[in-house]
Amino acid sequence: MNLHLRKGLSLASILIASQLVGCGSNSYGDLEQYVAEVQARPPGKIKPPPEFKPHATFNYRAAGLRSPFIPPMPEATNFERAGRQVVPEFTRTKEYLEEFRFDALRFVGSIARADSTGQLWALINDGNGGVHRVKEGDFMGKNHGQILGVTTTKVEVVEIVPSGGTDDDGQKLWIERPRTMMLFDAS
Repeated sequence: MNLHLRKGLSLASILIASQLVGCGSNSYGDLEQYVAEVQARPPGKIKPPPEFKPHATFNYRAAGLRSPFIPPMPEATNFERAGRQVVPEFTRTKEYLEEFRFDALRFVGSIARADSTGQLWALINDGNGGVHRVKEGDFMGKNHGQILGVTTTKVEVVEIVPSGGTDDDGQKLWIERPRTMMLFDAS
C-alpha cells in the first residue's frame, strides 16, 4: 500500500474509535426504573384459551366418484341395460391397460388386418413408453372400460362407474359412462 492510503486508513480508524467511545456510557437508569415499575405491578390474570369445538369429520371417498374434470352424465342415464342391472365383472382377469387412468392413455394410430376379416386394431400409448394393440371387446382404464368400437379416428369405450347410490339391499348401484378417445395428434 502506498503511504497516503495508510495514513488515511489510520486517521479514519482513529476517528471511528473516538466516536464509539462516546457510546459506551452505562446510563441505563431510565430503563432500570421502567423494569422496576413493571415488576412492582400486581400480576394479572391470563384469560383461558377459547373452548375448542371440534368440527364434524368428513370422510372424503372420491376414488369411486366421477372426476370433477369430466362433464357429468345426462340425468337420463339408465341403471339397467337390457333388463339387468349394470355391474362390473369383478371375477374377470384384468387386462394390462386397466392399470392406467383413461385420461393417461392416448390413441396414437390404427392398423388393419390384411386378411378377409379386415379387423381394425387401435394403437394405445400407455404413457410409459409402451404402445399396445387393442380391438373391440378389450378393456382399458381403471373404471372397467370396455371398447365398443374402433375406427381410424376414434375409440368408443363404455365405462362402468358407481352412481353414488345404493339399491334397497344396500348394494352399490353402477351406471355406464360412454367415453370417446380421439386420435392423438402430437404436432
